[in-house]
Amino acid sequence: MLLERIYDEDLAQAGYLIGCQATGEAVVVDARRDIGVYLDLARSHGMRIVAVTETHIHADYLSGTRELAAATGATVHVSGEGGPDWQYGFEAERLHDGDAVTVGNITVRARHTPGHTPEHLSFLVTDGAFSDDPGYLLSGDFVFAGDLGRPDLLDEAADGVDTRFEGARLLYASLRDVFLALPDHVQVHPGHGSGSACGKALGALPSTTVGYERLNAWWAPYLRDGDEEGFVAELLDGQPDAHAYFARMKRQNRQGPRVLGPLDPPRELDNGEIAAALSAGGAVLVDTRSHTEVHRGTVAGALNIPGPAKAATYGAWAYDPEAEDLPLVLLAPDADTARDVRDHLLRVGIDRVGGYTTTLEGLPAAVPPVVAPADLEDAGAALLLDVRDRAEHAAGHIPGSRRLSAGRVLWHLDELPDEGTIVTYCQAGVRNSVAASALRRAGYDVVELDGSYAGWAAWARGGAAAAGTAA
Repeated sequence: MLLERIYDEDLAQAGYLIGCQATGEAVVVDARRDIGVYLDLARSHGMRIVAVTETHIHADYLSGTRELAAATGATVHVSGEGGPDWQYGFEAERLHDGDAVTVGNITVRARHTPGHTPEHLSFLVTDGAFSDDPGYLLSGDFVFAGDLGRPDLLDEAADGVDTRFEGARLLYASLRDVFLALPDHVQVHPGHGSGSACGKALGALPSTTVGYERLNAWWAPYLRDGDEEGFVAELLDGQPDAHAYFARMKRQNRQGPRVLGPLDPPRELDNGEIAAALSAGGAVLVDTRSHTEVHRGTVAGALNIPGPAKAATYGAWAYDPEAEDLPLVLLAPDADTARDVRDHLLRVGIDRVGGYTTTLEGLPAAVPPVVAPADLEDAGAALLLDVRDRAEHAAGHIPGSRRLSAGRVLWHLDELPDEGTIVTYCQAGVRNSVAASALRRAGYDVVELDGSYAGWAAWARGGAAAAGTAA
């Protein structure tokens, strides 16, 4: 048996290819939308992808299940659990608790593990050439290394009302009745790693075991003691902000993402053509450089989506393709970077990349305004906006600031002042630049705090030290 983990560092997301080497058949679980990596992997092992499936209706990325099936002719399998409100809107084979997908000697058996979402499935994998017993669990967003999938995303991203409490109780039951009923040796391969917003304390380990989590997970004592209420309270406490784009992902994944088919690489555009499109409001310039480079000069009205490493994450914060449908033009150093950024954006449903340029020459120039920490009090800001997560803000913030995380700010403009300057900051400047560029494009007068919170804290400490010396 072959079991390969395909990990996206951008969204901290893991998909899996499971193959039978005897028959050359493979199944892919939780594919992302730029599917070349799965095709290349199957080809390198001499395998055919004959089935594709996913653990649940994802919120943090756009599923590649339909894309991969269209490219390979594979059969699509999705959850049929969760009741009528959680059925997929496209044609596929439905899996219920106990149903199996077979590839050669390998059995991939669905277990209904609701809690993170009502329809969630985990997959028990048995290598029939080696054993009659399952040895692996693809746990999706049910169990992570050291944590559990959050049950509050439906409230945060799918217009649920207090569904978090029922979800938490379902997670408790799934742990008790399914996960802890498995032998300790079963290896657990989760759908996310550290950095994902689908849990609050995900470990960085790529896998764990049932036995290790039974002994060491934060939730284990609650299950041993039968303390459901204590479990629910701790699970729900301190969950991170859910990014606003999650709602769009839920809707699109449920109905079925648009199948793109083979894509040509982005083409290099003439800057005269780009300037004309920008002037006419017919395109959006995306500056993929770092915020420090952008602060030395960029294009008027440009979005700062540094990439390619986190282009999916930042792109989904800064641009909503449901609100406007304009082609994006990437400012990138070369064709390979432009293609990588395009592929990352596809993972969050930002599909219209019209091309790229490698230079600012001939484009309308702008320098994003910044204010030094020492000048903050004199800036006359109508709002001092902290775009960090709630835990960061609670650990320390600039007095008088209000918090609205960078992944939510574009969808909560009603919380911003209609007039006056907004001064924004994050921890070190990257997220701040992304959020500030999106707000400027939305028509707000935004000034970034130079050095963000870290710069302000260093300045404040220096001022206190100087005062102490003078005293």
